[in-house]
Amino acid sequence: MEITNQDLIEKAKQAAKLHKSSEDVRIGDVGCALITDKNNVYVGVSIDACCGVGFCAEHSAIASMVTNQEYNIKKIVAVLGNGTILPPCGRCRELMYQINDKNLDAKIIIEKNKIVKLSDLLPEIWQKKIH
Repeated sequence: MEITNQDLIEKAKQAAKLHKSSEDVRIGDVGCALITDKNNVYVGVSIDACCGVGFCAEHSAIASMVTNQEYNIKKIVAVLGNGTILPPCGRCRELMYQINDKNLDAKIIIEKNKIVKLSDLLPEIWQKKIH
C-alpha cells in the first residue's frame, strides 16, 4: 500500500508529543517522518537542551534510517504537534545530502500541498566547488 503525503504528515504529527525529561530538556516539539526508496518509514523527534546539544527531528529520523543501513530518502516531512509543517533547516538539508547525494532528488513536504526536491532547497552544493 502506497503511503500518501497525508499519511506521512500524520506519522510525523503523532511523533511530535512534547514532554520534558528534565528541567532543561524539551523532547518532541517537532516530529519527523520519512520514507526510503525501500518504502520503509522512519520517525524521529527533536531534542532541545538549554546547552545546545540537542538536534532536529529530521536528524533523529535519519539516524534511525541509517541504523538500518538505508541511505536514500524518497520523501520527508517535519511537523509541530499542532500539525504545522516546517521546512528543514539548513543543517538538516545538508545532512540529507551528506548521507547520500542521491537525496538531492528527495521530495520535501514544506506545506500541506507543496512539495519540492532537496536540490531546490540546497541549490549550490559547496563540495562541487572544491573538487
